[in-house]
Order: sequence, then structure tokens, then C-alpha cells
Amino acid sequence: MAHNLDGDLTEEERSIRDLVHRFAAEVMRPAGQALDRRTAEEVIARDSVLWDVHAKWHALGVRELTREASGFTPAQLARIQCIVGEELGWGDAGLAISIGAGGFPTMLAEISQNPELMAAFPPEKLGCWAITEPDHGSDAIDLDERGKRPGLVKPNCVARRDGDFYVVNGQKAAWVSNGPVAETAALYTAVDNGNGVNGFGVFLVDLRLPGVSRGRPLEKFGQRALPQGEVFFEDVRVPASNMVIPAELYAIGAELTLCSANTGMGSTFVGCARAAYEMALDYAKQRVQGGVPIIQHQAVKLKLFEMFRKIEAARTLNRSVMLHNMMNNPFLGAPAGALPGVQYAIASKVTSTQTAFDVASDALQIFGGNGLSHEYPIEKVLRDARASMIEDGTNEVLSLFAADKL
Repeated sequence: MAHNLDGDLTEEERSIRDLVHRFAAEVMRPAGQALDRRTAEEVIARDSVLWDVHAKWHALGVRELTREASGFTPAQLARIQCIVGEELGWGDAGLAISIGAGGFPTMLAEISQNPELMAAFPPEKLGCWAITEPDHGSDAIDLDERGKRPGLVKPNCVARRDGDFYVVNGQKAAWVSNGPVAETAALYTAVDNGNGVNGFGVFLVDLRLPGVSRGRPLEKFGQRALPQGEVFFEDVRVPASNMVIPAELYAIGAELTLCSANTGMGSTFVGCARAAYEMALDYAKQRVQGGVPIIQHQAVKLKLFEMFRKIEAARTLNRSVMLHNMMNNPFLGAPAGALPGVQYAIASKVTSTQTAFDVASDALQIFGGNGLSHEYPIEKVLRDARASMIEDGTNEVLSLFAADKL
């Protein structure tokens, strides 16, 4: 369904939106519903439709239009990224996150402007964002708190300097998106430069290197189309030149990562909320109770309007935040000293994910008993939305981190 407040979109922006919407409707949504009924092992099998989704996404060529090198202005990029993220989230939230995480190493390689890294980590290679650890989930984002509590500092994964290489040992947790299948990783890890662990860094890692292994893909409640699982490192030798964020820049690098990830989550779950709302609206027009379609009952009307209102508010916040942070991005020619506001990005993520859960829950209520049945997709959307309030940092920890920035 076209968004009526998008009347000011350019012809090019409208074409991108319509192209991604068709992809979401024709490829993502049926694939996501099919994968939701599969085991985690079946989701990642070589004959799985998961691979068809990724192949068709790359063939679409949309990614190149949402990057800094596309030729669009920062303001245009902000709007296009919001539109694309929303449409992907409308199609399937789990697959949208798989697509987003899949491009993380490529994004960092492009930011580095290192030709060798850009060649070694192209978008065709499925990537992952390897930050979460068995003993460090949401607390991994709060570097100040880690400093106050030495117990939080002990890492599960360490990269130790050895001449022109770093040797990586340890593991990342079962919640690494694309972890079971990724070819490359953006590895956020503790660093030992010869004097013990003293800070953190980010490396681009080829996961086909000797010493890399994977755990079993995780069976989980929601976003079952998104493969997640552990990644293990045993004496994995990574060239020192693959470090894209050194320890002295890690704090600002982590904040910029949060800005990107959280605004992306904001767009994705505006789309997820919109999907739930549209399902409920269509159902309310068809379902007859008391002799009339239930949309004629005041209680249902009010619920639908509240859902609509929350989505519009979340969308507007997300687009404003994306614009602000894009205009203050140091990699896009922002004025000296300008930086994106992580508190705004977190506000978007928290608002959109809470909205997606609330709207999906109300949508299921409108479906009544039918909403509990696997025959209707709304129960899947509710499970997918619920997961979003935990991933990329729980909403509570993110909110506390953002509050310290006020």
C-alpha cells in the first residue's frame, strides 16, 4: 500500500520504493513464511529458499543506490535508506535483518577506502556483524560501564598481535545474525597488542580461514528466517591491515555503528508494524460478526486508528533521525566536528520496535482466535516484532545508554 504522505518523492525515489516493494511482496514475504515453518538446519540448507532471496536481492541492484558512492545527496540518501528499509521490513523482518547484516563487512571495507579490503569483502559475499558474546550481550555497547566494572571487561574473544597479523581466539555468541552461513565478518573484539587486553578493535575477517568453525544454527521464537549461531575462532591469523577500527577510535566507531544499526532497525520495524496494520485492516473489512464487517464496530475502528497513528509517528521520527545523522556523517562531508547523534538513533529503534510489537499485538487481537492459528501470518509477525525489542541491544539498555548522552 502506497504511503499517502510520500507525495513529495521524486520519480527516482518512487521507482526505487516500488521496485523494493515488489521484491518484498513477491520474494521476501512468501519465503519468510515458508522458512518460518522450517527447522534452523533446514533454513540454511543449500536448497533453502534463503539463498534465492539473497541472490535476487543482489540482482536487484538496489544496494548500490543506497550507498555513499551512489551520487545522491546526503538528504536523498537518508530518505532512500528509510524507504528501502521500511519496504524490506514490510516483506519480512528476519530476512530484512539478514540482508542488512549481510552487508556489514562490505560497508566497513568501503568506509576504509582500502582497495584490497574492498576487493576482498564485496557485497556478493554474505557477511555478519560479530559483536555479541556468551558473557556480553547488550553491555557490549556501553563502554563507560565496562570501565567502571572490571568484571564486564573480561572478553570471550581476543585478537592478539603477532607481527603483521593478529591471532584471534575465542567465540561469539549464538545471536550472531548470519553467523552459521556468513562468508565474512565484521569482528568487534578485544585487542591485545602485547601488553594484555587493552581496548577493542574491529577487523574484517574471511570466515573461510583455518581455525574458524560454527555452532549449530539457533532454534528460536521469532525471526526464524534469520539464521543465527555461534562463531568460534582457534588461532585464526588475520592480517593486521584488516583492522578497520583501531582501539583508539573504537568508542567513536562503536557509536557510529549504533547510529547506523539503530536507524536501520527503526526503518525495518516501521515496515513490520505497517505489515501488521495492513493485515488487520484487510481482515477487519472481510470478517463479519454481529451481521456486519467488524471494521464497523467502534472498538475495532478505534484500535485500527491507534495502530495507524503510532506507525505514522514512528515513521516520521525515523526519517527525521536518518536525515539528521546523515547530514552529520563525517564520511559524507559533514562540517568539522559534526557527528551523528546516537541518542536519536536509539530513540528511533526503541520507538519503532515498541510500535511494531504493540501494533502486531493489537492486530492479532482483531483477528481473534484466527490470529492464533498458523493459517494466518499475523502470529508470525507478532513473534518477529517481539524479537526486535531485544536484538541490537535490549531497548532498556539502549535507553539508559542514550539517556547518558542527553
